[in-house]
Amino acid sequence: MSDSNQLTAAQRADLRTVAAMIVPESDEYKVPGADDAAIQADMLATLGRDTALVAQALDHLADLAGKPLAALDDAGRDAVAREFRSRGGAAAATLVRVVLQCYYRDDRVLRSLGLELRAPFPKGHVLPEGDWSLLDPVRARGGTLRRAT
Repeated sequence: MSDSNQLTAAQRADLRTVAAMIVPESDEYKVPGADDAAIQADMLATLGRDTALVAQALDHLADLAGKPLAALDDAGRDAVAREFRSRGGAAAATLVRVVLQCYYRDDRVLRSLGLELRAPFPKGHVLPEGDWSLLDPVRARGGTLRRAT
C-alpha cells in the first residue's frame, strides 16, 4: 500500500487507465477524457483525505488483474472492472467520485455543458447596496437564546 499522501507510479498509471474507462475522450462533444493530463494533475493534487481509499481501490484492481491494470488489454480491463464494481465497496465509490469531481470541474467540460466558468449567483441580479430585505424572514422569527454549557 502506498504512503497516505502519495501514489506509486503504477497506481498513477492505473488511475489514468481507470479514469479513461470511466469518462473517455469525445470528439463529438469536443471534451477530453478523464485521463487528460490537466485533469489527472488536478486529481493527484486534490486527493487529500481520499488518498488511502483511492490507493486501496487501485491496489484491489491490480490484485484482481494479477498485474497493473494499465498492462491489460481492453477486454481484460473490462472483465476486471465488472468484478471490481461488484466487490469494490467504499474504495470503489471513492475512486469513481474522485475521477468524476475532477472531470466535471475542468473548464473545458463545463463549457461543453453550456455552463459559465463562475458562480451562478447573482447572474445579473444585483442587490442594491445596503438592502438587507432578504433577512426579513430571519428577523421575523425572533431571537433564539440557549444556555451556554
